[in-house]
Amino acid sequence: MNCRYIMLLGSRLNRNTDFALQLERSLRAERMICKFGSASARVFASVDTPTLTIARHGLLIGQVFTKDGQPIPQRLDIDGSTHELISCLLQSTWGDYLAILGDREDSSAITLLRDPSGAVPCVYSLADGEGFITSDIGLAVDLGLYRREVNWQTIAHGLTFPYLKTARTALQGVRELLPGDMLTYRGRDVSVSSAWSPWRFVEKGMRHTDPHVAAEDVRGAVSSAVKALSTGGDRFLVELSGGLDSSIVATCLRHALLRVTFCTLVMPVAGTDERPYARLVTEALGQELFSVEVGFDNVHLEFPVPRSSVLPAIGILQRVINEAWEAAGNRYGVDGFFSGAGGDTVFCYLGTTAPAADAFRERGVRAGIVAIGNLATLHRCTVFKAGRLTLKKVLRRSRTPWKEDRTLLNPACAATTSEHHPWMDAPPAALPGDHEKIRDLIGNQLFRDAGPRGLERSKHFPLLSQPVMEACLKVPTWMWIADGRNRAVARQAFADQLPRGVFDRNSKGSYTGHMAGVYTRNKLKIREFLEEGQLCAHDLLDRPALANFFAKDLASRDLSFLRIFDLCTAENWTRQQDHDPA
Repeated sequence: MNCRYIMLLGSRLNRNTDFALQLERSLRAERMICKFGSASARVFASVDTPTLTIARHGLLIGQVFTKDGQPIPQRLDIDGSTHELISCLLQSTWGDYLAILGDREDSSAITLLRDPSGAVPCVYSLADGEGFITSDIGLAVDLGLYRREVNWQTIAHGLTFPYLKTARTALQGVRELLPGDMLTYRGRDVSVSSAWSPWRFVEKGMRHTDPHVAAEDVRGAVSSAVKALSTGGDRFLVELSGGLDSSIVATCLRHALLRVTFCTLVMPVAGTDERPYARLVTEALGQELFSVEVGFDNVHLEFPVPRSSVLPAIGILQRVINEAWEAAGNRYGVDGFFSGAGGDTVFCYLGTTAPAADAFRERGVRAGIVAIGNLATLHRCTVFKAGRLTLKKVLRRSRTPWKEDRTLLNPACAATTSEHHPWMDAPPAALPGDHEKIRDLIGNQLFRDAGPRGLERSKHFPLLSQPVMEACLKVPTWMWIADGRNRAVARQAFADQLPRGVFDRNSKGSYTGHMAGVYTRNKLKIREFLEEGQLCAHDLLDRPALANFFAKDLASRDLSFLRIFDLCTAENWTRQQDHDPA
């Protein structure tokens, strides 16, 4: 499912003038038609963009399902105030959508709700009641509504606080409506607030107390989400890594095996070959496994990014992987992709003692001691060490700061404080593990930006869907490390469907070996790319520190080179903003 739309707001863009008429002619030439209109707004969507009418109230762009996963085809019959409509959408339905709601009492008012998964893109530029909201900033550029300009403060912020996605984009004057947020437009008055928060699902009355019930809830949510997103006649490619998360997604596609192709990435580096584990899954399903080769020959430091991109997200390795998957999609004639991305976070794969600290605070000493034993088994350390670190976690005040990284940045230009994200607004008595898993959910919001698969194909992340996130949030963190296993509740939920070798697997393959090879083979080119690039030209990098870094050889197991790839991601994105043909 791909959604392309633009909403024109304000009298200048909507009244009967030559400019407004020219906009409409240009949009029709792009095969976009008007789907919704009010006193202050018009919404245009491409002919292949799925939309639903919200009877008497507005429009929903995307797809929506009932709570049990049944698709709602063309019309959504709900009624009430805007607040009641939003509550109904979030509590009685789920999906990949952007809802656009008019106000019956104020014809100039419009409210937008972006679903908690963030599947439908939504960026906007509004000033003095005029502007646009769109899925594709490139469309606004083509229409003459926006001229690209890099926001260098956002670039500095993104490098200082890596992987923190906020409403401020890296384009000047453009903001993003974050997943689960709603925007209310009343002419010159524009406000944004949170409509869905993960914190609601970790509250005491919402939390699971029985691990078996928790596992049943997780299984039902994941199975229903995968089945719903795979309805229809589309053919899908499953990005099967051999790890737990993608294996669970694969097993949930048993009902659609005639329309599914299973593929796994193969890299020419030790520790990256996942075929033995992936093949366990496909053999259990009676299917064939296909390999997708990713080597060192197609590595480029500078490459085009999607015109819809509003921030640096696609790195050197992501670009190679995206092209490999896209080529596989062409080879096997699929309409979309399924990925288990986000599973580590959703299934609460924490690397700290927070789960044991939560057990102490939530269930008392006995539960805490059991959790410490599970931690020791999981991390292969002594009970004494696990207990000591847990005690420190219990006594420390819970916070949700975003980890900053000033490595190789010019101290004078690095950001001093992190931008706000609404999911950081934790209640006073929040448990440390809940802080950590919800902070990780924020990082998941970059997955869709980093992994596009072409405009003509859909990309599904069922583990990031609203019902799956809600079901997993209700599970206390200490349940996820039961018996010394990570993601224990997910394992238990699908114990009868997973091959034993995958069920028992605690490790997973890593791409870092491949990335180290890319760095070593391209070190001189990377140095030139950065030292002669936009980041240095705008004084964001510490030139002497950068030179010292490249002068050193990479030691075994030294992962500091990964910082260089983050810098390259930002450098390439900023260069591409000057290459837009529009």
